Amino acid sequence: MTDPLAADVEPEIVRYGDAGPQFVELWAPPVETPKGYAILIHGGYWRSLWDTTLMRPLAYDLLARGWAVANLEYRSVGNGGGWPVTLQDVHAGIQCAKDERPQWCAAGAVVSIGHSAGGQLALLAAHLVDAVVALAPVTDVRRVDAEELDDNAALGFMGAHYADMPDAYGLASPISQLPLERPILVVHGDVDVWVPEGHSEDFVQAAVAAGDDIDFQKIPGLDHRAAIDPAAAHWDGTVRWMEQTKDLLAKA
Repeated sequence: MTDPLAADVEPEIVRYGDAGPQFVELWAPPVETPKGYAILIHGGYWRSLWDTTLMRPLAYDLLARGWAVANLEYRSVGNGGGWPVTLQDVHAGIQCAKDERPQWCAAGAVVSIGHSAGGQLALLAAHLVDAVVALAPVTDVRRVDAEELDDNAALGFMGAHYADMPDAYGLASPISQLPLERPILVVHGDVDVWVPEGHSEDFVQAAVAAGDDIDFQKIPGLDHRAAIDPAAAHWDGTVRWMEQTKDLLAKA
């Protein structure tokens, strides 16, 4: 569904702080009234090597489908971020995106879409939106630490191991913050080696037990990076879930 011409459209940049990475890209769809408002939160295991360009393909696809889009940047490890600054930036960025475009918020549901560590951040900021899509998300930072995933990414983000700051790890882990009290879709591939799919299975089970409204799509053959490829098999179903959830929320 991606419109190649959308890549030529430049977003409006809105700042929510003075630091370099504290900004949001705002993308207006080519329709008068958008279907809804998607707020994208990229991953990269909390490292500043990665930025909003990771989510641009999803932004172009959603624009072509008639969604308004915000693509959020934040401070991460290497440019002033880490726990809890990174999450504070995401909170501020989402609020900025909403405040700058209230008409987009009113047109349809506000849905955050986070990938990998961006999925963790989206889930922790669920109270600021109407629904959350978590693509191959980090759901338990304690487990990332225990399994030493991506060269001890959790240690870099948190500043210490779980044994030294268990309370902070709990606050940083969506699985410890349930229920989130928003509709949630979790999508995870069964060949993902960066965030193993079992993390999402355990999170979904815990969310169901906590009473959350949550759907889970386990995608055969989908790897970690392909979770943000709009040409991958899961994406059409993901957008359908967003549109159906938007309609259900409108009727509630």
